[in-house]
Amino acid sequence: MAIEVKVPVLPESVSDATIASWHKRAGDAVKRDENLLDLETDKVVLEVPSPVDGVLKEIKFEAGATVNSQQVIAVIEEGAVAAAAPAAEAPKPAAGAEEVMPKAQAAALHAAAPASTTPNPVGGDLPPGARFTAATSGVNPADVAGTGRRGMVTKEDIVNYASGKTAGVTGGARPEERVPMTRMRARIAERLMQSKNSIAMLTSFNEVNLSKVMEMRKELQDDFVKANGIKLGFMSFFAKAAANALQKYPVINASVDGNDVIYHGYADISIAVSTDKGLVTPVLRNVERMGFAEIEQGIADYAKKARDGKLGLDDLQGGTFTITNGGTFGSLMSTPIVNPPQSAILGMHAIKERAIVENGQVIAAPMMYIALSYDHRIIDGKDAVLFLVDIKNQLENPHRMLLGM
Repeated sequence: MAIEVKVPVLPESVSDATIASWHKRAGDAVKRDENLLDLETDKVVLEVPSPVDGVLKEIKFEAGATVNSQQVIAVIEEGAVAAAAPAAEAPKPAAGAEEVMPKAQAAALHAAAPASTTPNPVGGDLPPGARFTAATSGVNPADVAGTGRRGMVTKEDIVNYASGKTAGVTGGARPEERVPMTRMRARIAERLMQSKNSIAMLTSFNEVNLSKVMEMRKELQDDFVKANGIKLGFMSFFAKAAANALQKYPVINASVDGNDVIYHGYADISIAVSTDKGLVTPVLRNVERMGFAEIEQGIADYAKKARDGKLGLDDLQGGTFTITNGGTFGSLMSTPIVNPPQSAILGMHAIKERAIVENGQVIAAPMMYIALSYDHRIIDGKDAVLFLVDIKNQLENPHRMLLGM
């Protein structure tokens, strides 16, 4: 029986999706719940599993096509058995193997890709390595832009073309490559420009002495791990401090909707996570009610999902405030950009030992600059500064934070 494979139901905020890649070809056997293809939306990459066991009978849209919610993208013949696989192709030789290739194999390859059918675009035959790669990968060299001397198509050009990469437009020591933006990267660019063009953004700074937080982590780390099965990190201190401060200064947690200001009585904090595809901000919900172990576990779960490409749209929806940590990459100071419709974002940075004066004495202390970028349309400088001072006081007196003070 023919079973239709459809695009999953997309949320209202996502209008369509792009087919990033197919993991199966027409005629391949598939198993129930086996991933058939990846769909890229503005926010996440979705896997589309096979609903049944059978054979992928038809693919209606190739990679790169734009599809809509519930659109039929493939047909599976349930219970069918795939045709016998063709004889395995000869393995690709290592570099230089063409010179020691048996004459019979070389003749077969030459027959599969004769010089007369694989000319160099600027005249002459392909180099042996390129000819072999073109034959084994099924690439017509006439379709490939050469980057070698005088425009010659090289083995690397064939490999790049076969893998879907754009060949360099010039060779030698100055290669170039043109690659289209992914849907996620294009959406990030759009959101950042929206933020810069629609928000009256301002950034305030402060610095925090993290010596007591570091002492507490060192003292309690082993017991914390034994009790909760996860390490106590810095982010839970900052998330908890931010959630407490947002309760005291609700305008920092508010958002603008037309001529209205929406005040949120909860702290849904977006934690910025860097991935290969771009920056994503999964949301920890109701952080004001969470303990340190819950925050650490939530962050760890999201980090693993992000690395594995398993973040769902629900994980990224909402959020009333964002925390980003450029310190993991060595940033000493930055001005983070607000993520609309939120009105503020807290930036963490690298911890550096610096000389400070404490009780009239110059000492070395682990210091961090913190930054709050905010929408000046609804947040005054006074509120922003007091918010940062509140976070500073909590982190420099973590026992008060544990008591909710």
